[in-house]
Amino acid sequence: MIHSLSLADVVADHARSRPQVTAVVDGDLRLTYPELDARVTRLAGALAGAGVAGGDRVLWLGQNSYAVLELLLACSRLGAVFCPANWRQSEDELRFVLSDLTPSAVVWQPSDLTTALRAGAARTPAWIQAGDEYERLLADATPREFAQVADTEPVLALYTAAFSGRPRAALLSSAALVAHATQLLVVRQMEPGFTFLNNGPLFHVGTMMFCLATLQISGTNVFTPAFDPQEVCRLIDAERVTQAFLFGQMIDAVTQANAGGKYDLSSLRFVSHSAEWDDMITVDDSPWCRSKMGGYGQTEVGGMLTFLGLAEGGAGFAGRPGPLVQVRMLGPDGEEVPAGEVGEICARGKTLFSGYFARPDVNAVKLAGGWHHTGDLGRREPDGTITFIGPKLRMIKSGAENVYPAEVERALKTHPAVADAAVIGVPDPTWHQAVKAIVALRPDAQVTPDDLVEHVRGLLASYKKPRHVEFVDAIPKHGFTPDYDALDRAHGGGNYPGI
Repeated sequence: MIHSLSLADVVADHARSRPQVTAVVDGDLRLTYPELDARVTRLAGALAGAGVAGGDRVLWLGQNSYAVLELLLACSRLGAVFCPANWRQSEDELRFVLSDLTPSAVVWQPSDLTTALRAGAARTPAWIQAGDEYERLLADATPREFAQVADTEPVLALYTAAFSGRPRAALLSSAALVAHATQLLVVRQMEPGFTFLNNGPLFHVGTMMFCLATLQISGTNVFTPAFDPQEVCRLIDAERVTQAFLFGQMIDAVTQANAGGKYDLSSLRFVSHSAEWDDMITVDDSPWCRSKMGGYGQTEVGGMLTFLGLAEGGAGFAGRPGPLVQVRMLGPDGEEVPAGEVGEICARGKTLFSGYFARPDVNAVKLAGGWHHTGDLGRREPDGTITFIGPKLRMIKSGAENVYPAEVERALKTHPAVADAAVIGVPDPTWHQAVKAIVALRPDAQVTPDDLVEHVRGLLASYKKPRHVEFVDAIPKHGFTPDYDALDRAHGGGNYPGI
């Protein structure tokens, strides 16, 4: 395995190369890289002693903690798969995760929810309570040698959005995570000494990808259970944090929490946001921050597939692919569509996931032809950059032309009177299907169907414009996406190709 580099290998090498660097900060706990590596070795032995073997799953039920990183690295060392569950989910949703993932061990933080889950759990798997029990298990463990695990083996499972009714666990290998971390640290221009505040949820790839990029560059990961503006300010000041998981309203909350200037936030090298914010921090000039941290991504690609920071001034607002991946826009026939036309965003390369856990039928479809079919629509612009259109979901066939609802919806939503919109196909005696727009207007806004049709005609090819427009109070949703089945039932949808 001369070419293999697992996450456990990364931390072991840092232990040799950077023995005095602080790897982890969590409350009073501070670990250097040698200390982290030693704990990971003991934890791997403890998990093996609890019955966890190669290929088994280990589930974390709790908020952010140093234990999340330790468990991931320990699973890398023994060849198991680690999954941090979404602690914001309901009891029913977490019971589904338990039954779907079938973990060999569950490490849990006490709460009303996890206590109820524990009480109703079967004798197996092993349940290990975070805190004292976890530390005793680690202290009593006998370090052992493990055979080297190929870096192509899955090590991290993250549950993705439940567009099909229930979520699926995307499996990411050490090789994919190391590759993605390398791309990210280049675009973000991370250097040794980089300190990341893990205040966003670690069950989300957006936080996890920065945690692992920080590990990759031998930086310092600071952990806090969840986002709290005052605590974020304190930790940035105390630990001289370089970057945190902050967007939009979170930035505003931190700005307000530090309105009196109690904390020194100047170590934070971050994106420009407002005059007050910019005065508190150091506005960063990396491509990542100059481009407002933009691009296109999803869990299945390790985080980011394309970066605006690689396409400053480009026509496409999703930027260009990272250097370790390939991206194509494929049509329904699996062939690449020409630049300027909409197709499904498909990808392959070093950062891609290994498929979904226990979903062979889904994997056969999603990975058909050697490409990951993202389920999202995009367009290659003439300058080679990429524009993200929206979720694919379904296609409308009007005459000989393919019409993707997400593209028409995007055009509709640019009208100032439109609060939300969804597009369905309705049977048409001449064209097989016609485009129908279901539109929710902003309060007190007024617009006619003809106005909206002409608005779309000015943005898209004429055949994509709606032939029918209906106004409603609100668009029914599945998560963040329209509930197209409900819309079809309510508004006469049908005749979809292949259905």
